[in-house]
Amino acid sequence: MITKERMTECLNKAAELVAQMTPEEKVYQLRNGAPAIDRLGIPSYNYWNESLHGVARAGIATVFPQAIGLAATFDEELLEKVGDTVSTEGRAKYYGQFKYGDHGIYKGLTFWAPNINIFRDPRWGRGHETYGEDPYLTSRLGVRFVKGIQGDDSKYLKAAACAKHFAVHSGPEAVRHGFNAVCNKQDMRETYLPAFKALVKEAGVEAVMGAYNRTNGEVCCGSKTLLKDILRDEWGFEGHVTSDCWAIKDFHGNHGVTKDATESVALAMNNGCDLNCGDIYQYLLDAVDKGLTTWEKIDKALTRVLATRFKLGILGDSKDNKYNEIDYSYVDTDEARELNLKASLESIVLLDNKNGILPLDASKIKTIGVIGPNADNRKALVGNYEGTASEYVTVVNGIREALIGTDTRVMVSEGCHLYKNKMSDLSEPTGDRFAEAKSVCEHSDVVVLCVGLDASLEGEEGDTGNEYGSGDKPNLYLPGLQGRLLEEVTAMGKPVIVVCLAGSALYLDKANEKAAATVLALYPGAQGGRALARILFGKSSPEGKLPVTFYSEKNTLPDATDYSMKGRTYRYMTQKPFYPFGYGLSYTKFEEKIKGIEINNKPVSSDLTIGKGDVLDIYVDVQNTGSYEGGVTVQCYVSFEDNDAPVRQLKGLKKITLAPQAKETVKIILTDASFGLFDEEGILKLNKGSYVVSIGDSQPDERSKELTGTSCCTFKVNVAQTEEL
Repeated sequence: MITKERMTECLNKAAELVAQMTPEEKVYQLRNGAPAIDRLGIPSYNYWNESLHGVARAGIATVFPQAIGLAATFDEELLEKVGDTVSTEGRAKYYGQFKYGDHGIYKGLTFWAPNINIFRDPRWGRGHETYGEDPYLTSRLGVRFVKGIQGDDSKYLKAAACAKHFAVHSGPEAVRHGFNAVCNKQDMRETYLPAFKALVKEAGVEAVMGAYNRTNGEVCCGSKTLLKDILRDEWGFEGHVTSDCWAIKDFHGNHGVTKDATESVALAMNNGCDLNCGDIYQYLLDAVDKGLTTWEKIDKALTRVLATRFKLGILGDSKDNKYNEIDYSYVDTDEARELNLKASLESIVLLDNKNGILPLDASKIKTIGVIGPNADNRKALVGNYEGTASEYVTVVNGIREALIGTDTRVMVSEGCHLYKNKMSDLSEPTGDRFAEAKSVCEHSDVVVLCVGLDASLEGEEGDTGNEYGSGDKPNLYLPGLQGRLLEEVTAMGKPVIVVCLAGSALYLDKANEKAAATVLALYPGAQGGRALARILFGKSSPEGKLPVTFYSEKNTLPDATDYSMKGRTYRYMTQKPFYPFGYGLSYTKFEEKIKGIEINNKPVSSDLTIGKGDVLDIYVDVQNTGSYEGGVTVQCYVSFEDNDAPVRQLKGLKKITLAPQAKETVKIILTDASFGLFDEEGILKLNKGSYVVSIGDSQPDERSKELTGTSCCTFKVNVAQTEEL
């Protein structure tokens, strides 16, 4: 992480440049597409670049699993390696493109990722850009991704990461430009802010992006509460703030909180929005003339923005920048593809495996049928905000590759369209591929049925080709004729493995009821089909865990516009889910046993009492008692025995890989804040009473016990008196 001294140096250098600029030059440097100022040695630069799961929208790059798939790995170390690879390719592409005069959009080193909003509602179209529904998991993965992106140098950033969208933002997409997200102080502090705070205070994230919506009446990109009181004053954020793209126009155009563009830019500038993604900040000239803002504020904002370029070493003398050694040969390397395959393997979640049908034995299969609209769908590999891979391995591709050298035949049918009732306008009847799918089933010994979604059905409002218009899902059912296809295929009497490729929760009740196994591949990246085939045929054991709750058709979801957390996610829902957060099966078995507990490095008895300032070290022996090598995520949940508290909350995790019969001791650290709860005023308190700590490779809920057949290790912790933390 860059030192304080270096930050000050960069700010001073930036301020020297700002002092030499004309008023017009200043305001145009505060737009994402900043023009060159030749007399000051400033080249043109576009701050808008994307790297959600790989360098995006700028040609060939490693396309990792979508963010929701990376979340399913529950692997902090992996996320840092992914971030590091992304920034390596980003550096390589930056130098390659700038060398030949391309300074355009998506070519810079300021990456607007990660998206650390909370996936509170499964219908939200952009949820697959996030790390799921849990603020703790989102914080841990986000921190490590940012560290990977920004590098480990004390003087230079490898690339600049950006925490978005600040804050309280998760749909609905159709109304985001004028929507007011109403959120109480408790939910704000307990759910919507923790990940942003962690990225600022632990990872030193260089930029923060405001959201389109209002939060409690204030436009997020001009919110005094969010940008000044919390981000700057409370958390001490020292980087720059950018608006979401064209969000400042919404102040007067949709939110109606200002009357025109001049008032809008003044509101944004006065409350700490430094950089404008869009083309409206030129109105700052008018805003100063009318006394609505000052050159002092503008100079301060521009100094912060330009300081980022000095930190990156793309302004000023940077001969000692070690990242200058990264040339275009670092793009799309064998090492990056290997890491991508590893990430894909870790992201795939085994939901159901009746009678141990998986893994498949190819020597016993003469013909395998691969059916469904996502069997050969590249879009279902990658989600949105994606780059261009040099190789895409779809499910069909991966299965065929895995069976090279065997006598097993692969037969294929689309089965149905992803969301339409027939494959072409002139086709008849409705479901014009059902007969073909049945014929494939008839001649197959086992069937892999590939259903789900892709980014044409869930994504950002305004994205080209989004069938639902807004990007949100209308419901959680498989779209189009996919539900009927599942019924038709499973009725043929052959063993069916359902593979669901999607970036969000769907109703999988029928798949569980009728199929022999159910696998959730999420959006597994460009190597996804290869990874899935390795798992289907037992070359690797599945180890992914659900980063979101999968609801049952019997569950009732709150209204999508209601930002109260009551009834939402595993932390607050009282209904039994279909597949719980943190759940995922393996081909092997793991046993966890608490080995010892210490408070502040001192062994303690079974009567545990903690107070403010205490740190709890928990040592857990984990053994692989099965016959496959596999990854296991040790999950630690804390629950407070009080009706008003969350049901339980993830407060610790550790991912390890064990060979058959191998054992390892894992250390889980819980601080006093791990037991803290926010009250109605948003104040964190350690409340008097009894807490339950649960440790295992799933939640301690009843549904997880039903699905896994195992229970977590648990113990109680007492707090003698209520204290503010």
